[in-house]
Amino acid sequence: MSEGADEADVAAVAGSDDGLAGSGATAVVVVPVKAFSQAKMRLASVLGPEQRAALARKMAEHVLAAAAPLPVVVVCDDEEVATWARSRGARTLPEPGLGLNGAVNAAVAQLCAEGYNRLVVAHSDLPLANDLPRLAEVQGIALVPDRREEGTNVISLPAGCGFHFAYGPGSFSRHQREAARTGLPWRVVHDPGLAWDVDYPSDMAALTL
Repeated sequence: MSEGADEADVAAVAGSDDGLAGSGATAVVVVPVKAFSQAKMRLASVLGPEQRAALARKMAEHVLAAAAPLPVVVVCDDEEVATWARSRGARTLPEPGLGLNGAVNAAVAQLCAEGYNRLVVAHSDLPLANDLPRLAEVQGIALVPDRREEGTNVISLPAGCGFHFAYGPGSFSRHQREAARTGLPWRVVHDPGLAWDVDYPSDMAALTL
């Protein structure tokens, strides 16, 4: 069951020996990125198409920067996004036609097969994201919900644990059940920066981009 982590657990993740993976761990940050031209449609009442695309790109750049110094893999099905990701030093995994869950599940399976033993999967619309590598140091599974505790903004998990991603409305509840199903220790990490995603006009209050 969940260890009931809150803001204090952010420090525990980074500093507790009990939360550290093995010293030889090889971790990677996985960022699924939707085509910029199709991103953030729920902001259409306040932003035009070019503004939405620019915002999506800027937030994704911020998330990639927050992943340093870990390697980053961008999962996408759009050539513009792939070109952008490579220009930022990220590797790309094209997963066309699979949808978000299928693409992330396929990418994680491939990266596990390549030898990565810890994966941090982060959404690309987190304008306040910082220090994603600290989540690679947890043992078991860590779930970072959005501030409404409806969605799941970041998931850190060990390779080969059989976790199935189930994004979409209400994903946080589903991911808690899935984490419990694996039989591994798991925790919820409430992090104000990682909790703030941008889906609706009211979410733009945090933007300084």
